[in-house]
Amino acid sequence: MKRILLIMASALSILAVFAQDNKDKLEDGKWYLKGVTGINASQTTVSNWSAGGENALAGTAYLNGSLTRKSGNWLWSNALALEYGLTNTKTLGTQKTSDKIDFTTQLGYSTDNKWYYTIMGDFKSQFYKGYNYPDKSRYISKFFAPAYSNISLGIEYRPGTWYSIYMSPIAGKLTFVEDDYLSSIGAFGVDPGDRFKAELGAYVKARMERKIMENVNLISTVDFFTAYNSSFGNVDVNWDLLLSMKINKFLSASINTTLKYDDDVKIIQQDGTTRGPRVQFKEMIGVGVAYNF
Repeated sequence: MKRILLIMASALSILAVFAQDNKDKLEDGKWYLKGVTGINASQTTVSNWSAGGENALAGTAYLNGSLTRKSGNWLWSNALALEYGLTNTKTLGTQKTSDKIDFTTQLGYSTDNKWYYTIMGDFKSQFYKGYNYPDKSRYISKFFAPAYSNISLGIEYRPGTWYSIYMSPIAGKLTFVEDDYLSSIGAFGVDPGDRFKAELGAYVKARMERKIMENVNLISTVDFFTAYNSSFGNVDVNWDLLLSMKINKFLSASINTTLKYDDDVKIIQQDGTTRGPRVQFKEMIGVGVAYNF
């Protein structure tokens, strides 16, 4: 629990530091489209290499953006993050290195252009099957298994164009496992044989899109959920951070990290045994081509 509270404090403190100099305002009737999309790739070729090694090819395609419009007292905002990456070696074949679908839409009403009474919905899943590599005999995830949706009512603080904090005391977290095998083993917190689980709880979400220096853009999204049941206080965390750096007209570099903790998700070890929930972390550093919009 202390570790999760530290994660929450760290995520929100980063947002607070950058938020201190915010002076921009949302203009009525204007669309705000912001984000970055690109492809990162790497290749390794060896021939008679005395130190050992083998040929490898890896690539990742990604998109992270938002679309916002203010009309009178109404504010409609959307955020979409997509990511898919593969790596191939002679020994291990093709493996998935990243896979993400994350969409959020929300509609808010305000009388002071800062605080918005808001309804929000989101969807999270992945494109294709995932495995506990190097074992490819049995998949451990696939499209819509799992899939998560959060539908909530709350209030959002959005004083400008580049950051927001949303808080909801009434949030429904929906977990879908639309697969016979994964459902039968009770994967991702559903009861064995079930394909659906619903939880009512409290939800907090913060998002930031910021140019932090010349040719360097930062996009960070973090959300927290705790259910109103016997596990209340055990906080589910999902924190994505993308740092995009433009090298020149054609080349770019990026650092992409994801930190997760889900109290319902058990971790499968390399030996096939299952342990309790753990903090999950993924980091990807790449060089490729990117387009900022």
